[in-house]
Amino acid sequence: MIHKLTEIHPDAKIGKDVKIGPFCNIAGDVEIGDGTELISHVTVLDGARIGKNCKIFPGAVIGAIPQDLKFKGEYTTLELGDNNTIRECVTLNRGTASRGKTVIGSNNLIMAYCHVGHDCVLGNHLVISNDTQIAGEVEIDDWAVVGGACAVVQFSKIGKHAMVSGKLGVIKDVPPYAKAGRDPISYVGVNSVGLNRRGFTQETINLIADCYRIIYLRGYNHTQALEVLKSEIKQCAERDDIINFLESSTRGIMKGPK
Repeated sequence: MIHKLTEIHPDAKIGKDVKIGPFCNIAGDVEIGDGTELISHVTVLDGARIGKNCKIFPGAVIGAIPQDLKFKGEYTTLELGDNNTIRECVTLNRGTASRGKTVIGSNNLIMAYCHVGHDCVLGNHLVISNDTQIAGEVEIDDWAVVGGACAVVQFSKIGKHAMVSGKLGVIKDVPPYAKAGRDPISYVGVNSVGLNRRGFTQETINLIADCYRIIYLRGYNHTQALEVLKSEIKQCAERDDIINFLESSTRGIMKGPK
């Protein structure tokens, strides 16, 4: 299952039923889980931890050192979960002393020419579309979708089930369940199509929409909006997700419609 024209360091830990095609290069401090396939011309560098049943396409570089001038050669890792699809020429960098590791969950699709920078924390079931560039220490929660050719600035957060349109500069945090569009990035509604596909009831989607009407359409500042959310919207997981996101945002959330 390992092509003769590939180079694997003898210290690398390769699981069962792993397929490694021609012209791959696997460093020594590497772990690759059972059933994973590296099609060809994949480079896996020291510190990379790849889970089970991933499929990695030609030209990808997994675990390269950070593109960060503060990096001084400290030991860090890149952790990639199970069942991920990593398309052509994707680059996934390992961490720095800030967090020590870059973490990407399971069941994600990261399309061609994307970059995930140092110390990022990406969740599960994500779709990161072609040529999206994610800077260091970004957090993206489960089930988010990021459109093609986006630039996500350092320390930004994208909440669960959010949808970000293509070719945007993500310069502010994108709250959960929301759609982001326009330039500069702004709230353009609830990600109702995605939520329907994932089994959310119409009642829950309406409740999420009520939350965002309070945040974006009533003229409150964020402190006021939080108080109104807590008093007017019945307690539920989705309301609490939105409140917790707003309270923990350090960059501030994206603006509302003009």
